[in-house]
Amino acid sequence: MARGEDGLVGALPEVEAAGASGLLQQADVADPDQVEAAAERVERELGPIDVWVNCAMLSVFSPVKELEAEEARRVTEVTYLGYVYGTLAALRRMLPRDRGTIVQVGSALAYRAIPLQALYCGAKHAVEGFTESLRTELMHDGSSVRVTQVQLPALNTPHFDMVRSRLPRHPMPVPPIYQPEVAARAIVWAAEQAPREVNVGWSTFQAIAANKLVPGLLDRYLARTGYDGQQTDEPVEAGRPDNLWEPLTGDRGARGRFDDEARPRTSHFWAVRHRHALVLAGLAGAALLGAALERR
Repeated sequence: MARGEDGLVGALPEVEAAGASGLLQQADVADPDQVEAAAERVERELGPIDVWVNCAMLSVFSPVKELEAEEARRVTEVTYLGYVYGTLAALRRMLPRDRGTIVQVGSALAYRAIPLQALYCGAKHAVEGFTESLRTELMHDGSSVRVTQVQLPALNTPHFDMVRSRLPRHPMPVPPIYQPEVAARAIVWAAEQAPREVNVGWSTFQAIAANKLVPGLLDRYLARTGYDGQQTDEPVEAGRPDNLWEPLTGDRGARGRFDDEARPRTSHFWAVRHRHALVLAGLAGAALLGAALERR
């Protein structure tokens, strides 16, 4: 489900090549009626929804003092309320069956905001609060419906070629940058395992931890580095089109322009997926060390 038909048409053959049945649905998640209609069509043509992934987003790269009210409304409607509307559509179907998983795709910026992306950061903070409330309500009701969050690092997606920007130079993700396949694997794993939350990448873990421990120091660091760190050396073309109000034409695929810098995997997520084995290995190692010391 997306606004742009070209991207959907490009994705469908890949879904079918993987052996699954695909269904294209144009919809703007900022419109709850369109989201509800999409959910009805999916259940009518493909059967009960087992997993619902909320991941639509928009942003505006701009200092807060230069933002326009309509931009704030649009980013919030898509990046926050789009998650709310998607969650509501999923719950209407999952709660009566008492099963299903909702995946909220988030970001390190849900915990640690950065300059020049106040609207996006604010929306991600809102998703975090909304999801925490929902989780406790499901627990109170004894529901078997699961909700999980995936907090992502910077990704090499076409977003940076389409986002509205007032920066003098081309916007870019804050390094380290990962390929979108890293996010895809994490989302699939979260849909299957449904942890409370999973942080993907050492940079995500470090940003969240640093914000808890030394938020003031992080404020000063981002004030010094956050502007240049989100721009390449390439000037932005005058009148560059963006996708704030309408999708851009063409199938832009999953990857952006930062292939040379993007990492195809992260050891942090490997550690997350194998944490139980690592704990057991650590305990076994400690037991062996203890036994060796006892023999001395």
